Amino acid sequence: MRGHEPRSSSSCAACKLLKRRCTPTCIFAPYFRSSDLITFAKVHKVFGASNVSKLLGEVPEEQRQETVKSLAYEAEVRLKDPVYGCIGAIASLQKKMLELQHDLAVARTRLLAHSGVTNQVSPLDDSPELAAFLDLVPYSDLMLLDGSTSLDAYLYDLGQPPFV
Repeated sequence: MRGHEPRSSSSCAACKLLKRRCTPTCIFAPYFRSSDLITFAKVHKVFGASNVSKLLGEVPEEQRQETVKSLAYEAEVRLKDPVYGCIGAIASLQKKMLELQHDLAVARTRLLAHSGVTNQVSPLDDSPELAAFLDLVPYSDLMLLDGSTSLDAYLYDLGQPPFV
């Protein structure tokens, strides 16, 4: 585990940034090497060194590395998107997933139409049969992050061909 590796005599990134002497018992040293100065600066800016120190003290040692990775990711995303942070990234990915599911449904329906299948089904039907055929969850069962079930606000004009 990274926390048990011997470290060099140089200060860890936290002690460098905070301009203090790094002791052998420094809680930051195993997780913020001297080369991770930018990472610690982001974590410190968002969460504060004192809060991170308290958090790492409460987390079991075998989970600290993953905790630091999570804090670093959350800090980076929060600095990029101060209002929504990780939730904004999740919402963006969920929106993209819904758009791609719609495009896939349209493409498969067009493929069925061109292959000569007589059962003409609209790709916008919320029928369980279509969903089962497409291996998709029916749109009516999808709950968007804002609590609505309407895809109109999230998808482009459905009359347009996909990927245009």
